[in-house]
Amino acid sequence: MRIVVDLNRCQNYGQCVYAAPEVFHFSGPESIEYDHAPDPGQEAAALRAAVACPMAAITLGEAAAL
Repeated sequence: MRIVVDLNRCQNYGQCVYAAPEVFHFSGPESIEYDHAPDPGQEAAALRAAVACPMAAITLGEAAAL
């Protein structure tokens, strides 16, 4: 799996951090970092984060497709 966050859309609400703390985390007061290629066991958490994002800034896909 590959994760891409559109940083132009992201408003740092942090819903992804709460939904998938093993994939997303705050690196400062207004900066989110994430694992671009999480382990297969974290796919459900990444999906929860994408669904929770109020700005629809998170895209999930196959590693080779994105």
